[in-house]
Amino acid sequence: MHFIDLKAQYAALKQEIDARIQKVLDHGQYIMGPEVRELEEKLEAWTGAKHCITVASGTEALLISLMALGIRPGDEVITTPFTFVATAEVIVLLGAKPVFVDIQPDTCNIDPALIEAAITPRTRAIMPVSLYGQPADMDEINAVAAKHGLPVIEDACQSFGASYKGKKSCNLSTIGCTSFFPSKPLGCYGDGGAIFTGDDALAKAMREIRVHGQERRYYHTRVGVGGRMDTLQCAIVLAKLTRFDWEIERRKQLGTRYTNLITAHCKLPTDNCQLITVHSDQTSVYAQYTIFVENRAQIIEALKTAGIPTAVHYPVPLHRQPAYETKDAGLVHSERVAMRVVSLPMGPDLAIADQDRIVEALKQAVSAGANAQAA
Repeated sequence: MHFIDLKAQYAALKQEIDARIQKVLDHGQYIMGPEVRELEEKLEAWTGAKHCITVASGTEALLISLMALGIRPGDEVITTPFTFVATAEVIVLLGAKPVFVDIQPDTCNIDPALIEAAITPRTRAIMPVSLYGQPADMDEINAVAAKHGLPVIEDACQSFGASYKGKKSCNLSTIGCTSFFPSKPLGCYGDGGAIFTGDDALAKAMREIRVHGQERRYYHTRVGVGGRMDTLQCAIVLAKLTRFDWEIERRKQLGTRYTNLITAHCKLPTDNCQLITVHSDQTSVYAQYTIFVENRAQIIEALKTAGIPTAVHYPVPLHRQPAYETKDAGLVHSERVAMRVVSLPMGPDLAIADQDRIVEALKQAVSAGANAQAA
């Protein structure tokens, strides 16, 4: 069993992917070829965003966005400590300081009610993360940002395809950033990403920054990076878009089925196993199907013995990482969930029989853990 079955996805899309790759090989425009703009136009239409700028990775999307906003040394950017390191990494690379705000314990997304207290005269932006495939509470976050005149960057590297109150993730704030890393809901076969915005000036700046700050060839209006998404990767994403709507619905169905099965078989809620909440006014694309468990090491080992792969997203919150450590941060929910989260196999090609086997093995592992605690 695969944690994410990319081979099955390729088998389903082999004809489209191979044809797209061959077309690039035939025209030979490997950098900024026609597929780059074609993909941007299709993603603009899909999200409803005015501008899409493809870039080399989700990390580059975040970095270029901060650069376009003029983030510089001494500035502060408010974000969550419970995320992949890239979220804070790009802030520090620009000499700015990540200011960590704790999460909601039921969604693992940043708690909007705590953001305003973290704003200082040095705050220049707010960067919420739409973790595990579910958008953060963007209306509340945008309202706090508007009150203080701050831009919002949605780190939507796990939530492309999700919606919030009828709008698509990546089109919910000043800037939206996503990743096309192979394991993401919409992935390529290497690195890739995209930035979305409705702001013409920011879009122009980001297009220039991704090509070394060039306004035109060899004329550099600003400091930039080599941040282009290559043509082959754009071609692969274009091919995958042909069944992406189906994949989103399939992810939702499998996510709902996981929730129903685990709730029934593990007799939730219990102290030993709990589920992440998906709010009724939004959807998740379940980039991961993540649950909370006690005795995580034992649960993981039991599932491994049953032939079921797992992952932990993420075992150490950023404020406890040596490169980003913040003393006395008071981020209790982030620390608590980091000790309890475990992700189960997920993806549009997950077989129902495999899902049943996963849930049965989880039931046995949770039950054994509960019995051990009671003994």
